[in-house]
Amino acid sequence: MSLFNHEKSNHEKPNHEKTNREKISHEKLCEKLNAVPEDVDLSELERDSRYRIFSGGMSVFVTAVLVLFAVFQLYASLSGRLPQQILRYGHLGFAVGLAFILYPTTKKSSRRRINPLDILCAAAFLAVIAYFIVNFKALIVNFKALQLRAGDYTMMDTVMAGIGLFLVLLACWRVVGPPIVIIALCFILYGLMGSRGLIRIEMPGFLAQRGYLLPRILTHLFITTEGVIGNPIGVCSTYIFLFILFGAFLEKTGIGQFFIDLANALAGWAVGGPAKVAVLSSALQGTVSGSSVANTVSTGSFTIPLMKSLGYEPEFAGAVEAAASTGGQIMPPVMGSAAFLIAESVGVPYPQLMLTALIPALLYFAGIWIMVDFEARRKGLKGLPREELPPAKPLLLQKGHLVLPLCAIIYFMLSGFTITRSALWGVLIAAVVPFLRRSTWVSPRQVLAALPLAARNIVSVATACATAGIIVGMVTLTGLGQRIGAGMFQVVGGNVFLGLGCAMITSLVLGMGVSTTSNYIITSTVAAPILIQLGIPLLAAHMFCFYFGIIADITPPVALAAYAGSAIARGNPFKTGVNASKLAIAAFLVPYMFALNPKLIMIGGTFAEALPMILTALVGLFGIGGGLIGYLNAPIKSYWRLLLVAGGLGLLIPGTTSDLVGVVLILAVYFFHLRGRKGA
Repeated sequence: MSLFNHEKSNHEKPNHEKTNREKISHEKLCEKLNAVPEDVDLSELERDSRYRIFSGGMSVFVTAVLVLFAVFQLYASLSGRLPQQILRYGHLGFAVGLAFILYPTTKKSSRRRINPLDILCAAAFLAVIAYFIVNFKALIVNFKALQLRAGDYTMMDTVMAGIGLFLVLLACWRVVGPPIVIIALCFILYGLMGSRGLIRIEMPGFLAQRGYLLPRILTHLFITTEGVIGNPIGVCSTYIFLFILFGAFLEKTGIGQFFIDLANALAGWAVGGPAKVAVLSSALQGTVSGSSVANTVSTGSFTIPLMKSLGYEPEFAGAVEAAASTGGQIMPPVMGSAAFLIAESVGVPYPQLMLTALIPALLYFAGIWIMVDFEARRKGLKGLPREELPPAKPLLLQKGHLVLPLCAIIYFMLSGFTITRSALWGVLIAAVVPFLRRSTWVSPRQVLAALPLAARNIVSVATACATAGIIVGMVTLTGLGQRIGAGMFQVVGGNVFLGLGCAMITSLVLGMGVSTTSNYIITSTVAAPILIQLGIPLLAAHMFCFYFGIIADITPPVALAAYAGSAIARGNPFKTGVNASKLAIAAFLVPYMFALNPKLIMIGGTFAEALPMILTALVGLFGIGGGLIGYLNAPIKSYWRLLLVAGGLGLLIPGTTSDLVGVVLILAVYFFHLRGRKGA
């Protein structure tokens, strides 16, 4: 893999001596790279990457459908004429239909041929969608019919709703996996139980409810805007799709490679250079990518072999990339898909959410950077020679314009543009910007390939959102959210720390093997109300659940991003997950900080008020990093390590007293450790 292409414009005179020197440097660097295992398959790690690969006429047909899906979404965004119900049904029809076409039934199913049963399922779901679109249109046009039929559904309505609901769950099982489907089925089962329900079983305590018959649940979940076409799919069909399209255009223009090259230029020469390149490139890549596993595989295929070649253990190398890539989902401006759901659920503008998420994201990456630096110094690992790295200035001059779409979308959102308009302008600029310089030219066909890529990428998000809508619908129908919140509030006895701990465990458990979007919707419905009752601000409570849902990707035993890193590094998956969790210690601590003191994320405060907490947090992460790695300016003994960790935790706990205790402990350890070294 070439780090950097020193391409010249036609009018520039080539420098043959410089070119030869660069060629030699690239060859030396490539010699250091261990071969990335050929059998590393993203589809084995991330379920939504197991899509079929067609050829011939079928490939043309599927590509045409994907492009049609993208065009439909662009038309809806540009025109703003489609009623919300029709837009959501149309979006769901494309997504679920494509789920049956693109994704095989099982792991062992062929990824080259389509099953006739899949065609039947896709056709059946499209028929269901067509039925409801036609009926909704008739109801909207005929207000009297709306008045007459409000809530009075026919047998055909119920049957079609049942078929549609079944196919949504089946598609989600295939694309996203069984966990969220099983959870949704449990919520439906709960709704059927009660004195007036289909299943005449009374639930105990605060879980008791009246119960509902099956037709009531089916129509509620598939026809009203409280179920599969509820708020999650509404956000998916508008904001999320546009930002996925934006990311697809950036991917096709080569911004990912530019970020890797830039990270190498800035940090490749430093102590433990490749590990810091992984942290920096993943942070940059995270500004446009929302997938932990995909980011781990894309940047890790380069950084992990480099780390191993310089002496990092496979489990540590894979962990660095996994932890850094997972942090990409909390890195503004384009965070994980769930971020848009947060903005919609909480009712805050997305630019405000970006600013809220910025400080925790920077602390997260700062924590990983500190840990990586200590580990590199402990092992005596050097960086790469500067002559083997791309120079930063020529790189920025030749390819720096590729970040213009990212800068533009931030500018538009901060200037008061709507999310939709900002995303549309970002997409337009991303499509044009590669042609500003000869060095970044791509073919128009490559740019247009972003349309089917975005449509394919949205399928997994849409099916997850639709299934999560089932959970939300059952919670609203039964009032389960309030019941669980009240019940858990009684269990924790009003103790904030216990409540936060319960919410953390819930988010981590539900996030194991589940997409971040699904995890957030579930935890924000179940766990967030508990935190709100404990006095934690609405946005802080939702951000808390969001963070821990993401960290589930590197938390054993099911740590998908860590597994991806271990597959490339040829290391032990469980050890890689443990190391990744240790490196990402900031992610386990910072949410407690902003939940207990929301001023850290500028809720009820300003940046000036947050600055002292940021500084103490950095010092605290320094102490925790040194303690966990066992190194300051030299290896340190176990009892000093414990005191360092204790001091770091003291600085992360809000309060003047705890800050003073933390500073005293860290300074004492540093002083006596340094004194002991001089004595020796």
